[in-house]
Amino acid sequence: MIIVIGAFYYFYNPENSPYFFKCSFKLVTGLSCPGCGSQRAVHALLHLNFKEAFHFNPLLIASIPYAGLGIAFNAEVLKSRFPKTRNLLYGSRAMIAVLVIVVLFFIFRNI
Repeated sequence: MIIVIGAFYYFYNPENSPYFFKCSFKLVTGLSCPGCGSQRAVHALLHLNFKEAFHFNPLLIASIPYAGLGIAFNAEVLKSRFPKTRNLLYGSRAMIAVLVIVVLFFIFRNI
């Protein structure tokens, strides 16, 4: 399923394709939500255009290493070997920090 979705994003540009949803939050309010530009950023990433992807949604690009590390920490080897580090990076306090970052990103991208 991931390969099919990836191929779809590779071959169809969300900017000018009718197959992709538009952000309903932006349509109603005129403001960009934290996820606005993510589809275009994924398309740009699949074409190895990192600068354009960052332009569309810098938070998405910055979160990729964090998400990858989170997937790695869910592996049984790392989960049991580094529990304090895993808790520091993905515990309840970390989730609050992530929420604060997302809210600040939302505010600053609309100023």
